[in-house]
Amino acid sequence: MINFDDVPVYLACGATDLRKQINGLSVLVSSVFELDPFSPALFCFCNRNKNRMKILTFDTDGFVLTFKRLEKGKFLWPGEVKNEEVMELQIEEFRQLLSTTRLTRKIVRDEVSERTIT
Repeated sequence: MINFDDVPVYLACGATDLRKQINGLSVLVSSVFELDPFSPALFCFCNRNKNRMKILTFDTDGFVLTFKRLEKGKFLWPGEVKNEEVMELQIEEFRQLLSTTRLTRKIVRDEVSERTIT
């Protein structure tokens, strides 16, 4: 079970190749993020379509890799930002990121076909 309480959450901005497994993602954490993959933290990665996410964390005796695939919708994932490859979130922000996609809806607007200016 992943401990979501009082641990930092790091997001990889932009898209990550999710064919990578534990070893490949832990190398990204240590080399690109310059963080320790063995530290008590959640490291999150998202694909290009923003409908799949992997979460890497180190439990007391090994790595845990969690995978979430959305059937509908997309994660509200940050794109690539200059000089910022990783973003740190508070745990409450992370919980919202995981659950917001189920709450978002497309806005339905009436089509405007003609305007009268007075």
